[in-house]
This record gives sequence, C-alpha cells and structure tokens, in this order.
Amino acid sequence: MSDTQRVEPAEHLRGSIRVPGDKSTSHRALLLSGLASGKSVISGLSQGHDVKASRTIINQLGAEVRDDDGDVVVVGPEEGLRASREVLDCENSGTSMRLLCGVLAHVSGEHHLIGDASLSQRPMDRVATPLALMGATIRGQGEHCTAPLTVSGTSTLHGIDFLVPHASAQVKSAILLAGLYAQGETIVRESVRTRTATEDMLRTCGVDVHSTNVGSGRVVTVRPGRPQRRHWRVPGDPSQAAFFAVLASIHHDATLEVLSLDASAERVGFVSVLQRMGARVELVERSGVTALRGETSMLHATEVHAHEIPSVDEVPVLSVAAAAANGVSVFRAMDELRVKESNRFEGSLMLVRALGAKAWAEGDDLFIEGLGSAQRFQDFTFDGALDHRMVMSAAVAGCAGRGATIQGAETITSSYPTFFRDLTLLQ
Repeated sequence: MSDTQRVEPAEHLRGSIRVPGDKSTSHRALLLSGLASGKSVISGLSQGHDVKASRTIINQLGAEVRDDDGDVVVVGPEEGLRASREVLDCENSGTSMRLLCGVLAHVSGEHHLIGDASLSQRPMDRVATPLALMGATIRGQGEHCTAPLTVSGTSTLHGIDFLVPHASAQVKSAILLAGLYAQGETIVRESVRTRTATEDMLRTCGVDVHSTNVGSGRVVTVRPGRPQRRHWRVPGDPSQAAFFAVLASIHHDATLEVLSLDASAERVGFVSVLQRMGARVELVERSGVTALRGETSMLHATEVHAHEIPSVDEVPVLSVAAAAANGVSVFRAMDELRVKESNRFEGSLMLVRALGAKAWAEGDDLFIEGLGSAQRFQDFTFDGALDHRMVMSAAVAGCAGRGATIQGAETITSSYPTFFRDLTLLQ
C-alpha cells in the first residue's frame, strides 16, 4: 500500500542540517572501489536505496562489501569483477543501471539487469548505442532498449570518439568506465558540460584522464588503466540541499543552513537561479568545506534554460519557487524531465496547479505564473508518482504554504530516507 504523508505548515524554520552523502559520488565510489584491487574505504556513503542497489550488485560481482565503524569497506578482487549467476536488481536507480552497463561491458559473460516499474520505462539506448560501438552488446526491450537488459561483456573493447546527444553525466560515465578496459583512447564530447564526478574520481585513483572545456561543452579523454584503491570521502548531496534552499526562500520566517556540500559548478546551478529570482541564498566556504545558507526572501519570475541545470533534477522544486514568485517564469528546453523516475514535466505542471498557480506548456517549455507568496498556496493533495524528487518538492510547498497530503511518500527512501524527520527538526 502506498504510504501517505501529511505535511503541516511550519510557523518558523531555524537550524542547520546535513543532507545525505552525494548520490553521484557514492555510486562511483562503490564502482571504482570494486574495480580496484584490494581494500578501499568510503566515508559518508549515501544510505538511500539507489546507492544500496549499487552496493549489492558490486558484491554480487565478486567484491567484498562490509560496514566498518560508520564507513564502508570495499575489497576489490585481484582478478577483477566476474559475472554473477544472479539477476542484478537496480531497483529505481538509473545511475546504477547506466554506469553498470559501462562497467560490465568488459566483464566476460552475460549480465542480466532489472529495475522497478519506473526504471523499466527509462531509455537505456543512450548507453547501449555508444557501448555497442565499443564492441559490447546490450539487449533490451523495444525501441529505446528499456530494462530488463542483457549485457554481453567482452575483453576486446576498443576506444571511440563519441558526441553525447543529450546532456547526461550518466552516459558520459558509462563510456568512460568502459574505456578503462578498451584498446586505445576513449573520447567523450559534450555540447553542454555535465557534472565531473566520474573524471575527477578517475583522476584521483590514478587513471590517465584529461578534460578540456570547449565553448559551453567539454571534451574528456581517458586511456586504459585500472583504478587504484582509495579512501573516498563523500560530501553532502547538493541536489538534496536544493529542497532546503527553496524552502528557506519561500517560507515567511526561515533561516536555514545546509552543511558540507559538493559545490562543483555543474551541481549548484539552482543557487544562481534562485539568486536571480531575488532569493537570499549563498554558498559559504569555511576551511575548505562549503555550506549553503538561505533565508526568507521575496521572489520574482525568471527564465531558466536546461543548460543551467544539466541534470534538470532541481527543476521540480524550482517550479515550486516559481509558483511563490511574482510574474511568469519560463523553464526552457525541459524535454529531459519526461524521462526521469517519472514524467517530471507533467508532474511539475500538476504540482504547481495543485498549489493554485497557473502553469502551462508550449512544446518543451514550461510556464508558471506565480502567486507572489507561498502563503497563497492551497492546502493540497498530491501523488508523488513513485518519484522521490516530486514527493520532496510537494513537501517543501506544503511546509511553506498551507499544508499538503502526499501519496507515495515512501519513495524518498531511494535517496533521502530521513527527509521528513529533518524537515520536522527545523521547525
């Protein structure tokens, strides 16, 4: 049965919190540790179900994974990962499935990947196509190669020079991970720069990888090489901090701080968007650690292009900010929202309308006419559609407005299991 969560409006919001470890870094730390030979240690690993899926699968592929006094220890097999007789269940995690396709492309044998109903609708041809050019075979369902997938690994991969057609750090990462075991260089070209977690972490563990910015895009080149074992320290997830940045901005009496974040440029575009809307939010660095601060603000409309937020993960909660602002905000080129854990394009329209604001679409552009204040939001009921970001965006609106009843709230376990507890602690 779907879990229903009631969120009451908060009289005031005060305090500091730590959001879960960054999902992007957590997935990659597990995979790179499994590929390395010997013991790696991961501090601050995300405890969300998405990352747990990657953890379970790395163990199935032959790496030893255990908890050790708050850290996670991964011992990669000296002989390398091996095919499992078991089905590899990625659950709701698109990152797990796409990155694993890159990892498994070089692991000899057949690998069977499945996911839940939501993940099984997401297009995997985006990784299947370039990996096929490298010599791997990935078979899926239908035109867009959806899960369940069968990956046939081979020891004879070869490097390619590939232009990623859609801004996607997951696709880039899958190609780079396969390139670790390919003959010759592997080159990935992006027309829009995406998060650099994979290339940064590859460099940290001794891989020969080079990155060059070209206009608004980037060219990343990797040479074959096995990752070395490391002690990974996972920073807080900026995508989760975005919920509290918006909440602080639209609530009538709020002063909040989110501690210890990954503040790389491709991950914090939402901060610039909010600042452009008049929000009093800022990134503050102390002793090499970045925090985000936010407080009550009066917002006005803006125009947001997808390239400002390459993953578009923060658009649902930014649509809540737009609903609280004065004027008509426009979110341009948001087609990628349609192929996330749910159709977040339609979900954002439905959420904003549930608040009592006007919202409409013109092609891939999303328009929102704000109400001028979150206090003008309606008390509403919303179905999160098995999408953790839609659930948390609705909760932000309810907390800052007049309350919300959210169906399917249990799906937050995929990324932020303690979200509702943390929301309560700030009140």
